[in-house]
Amino acid sequence: MAKSKNHTNHNQSRKWHRNGIKKPKTNRFESFKGVDPKFMRNLRFAKKHNIKGRKKMLINNQKHAEAKVAAAAPAPAPAKK
Repeated sequence: MAKSKNHTNHNQSRKWHRNGIKKPKTNRFESFKGVDPKFMRNLRFAKKHNIKGRKKMLINNQKHAEAKVAAAAPAPAPAKK
């Protein structure tokens, strides 16, 4: 009796490349779902009491808000002679 074929990868890479091999989609921020609750609690307090970082963040947010308001305001009409 003839031996049966154990493995082949023939034509598979061609099939994969027909639709293109795409990179997996990544999120900007990874989810904290399933992370250790003790660690999450400590992280929250660390963020809360990081005074320098909070001040920097508040100033940055204020700048962005002002820029947004300035961009949304209509441009003044040109003066007629």
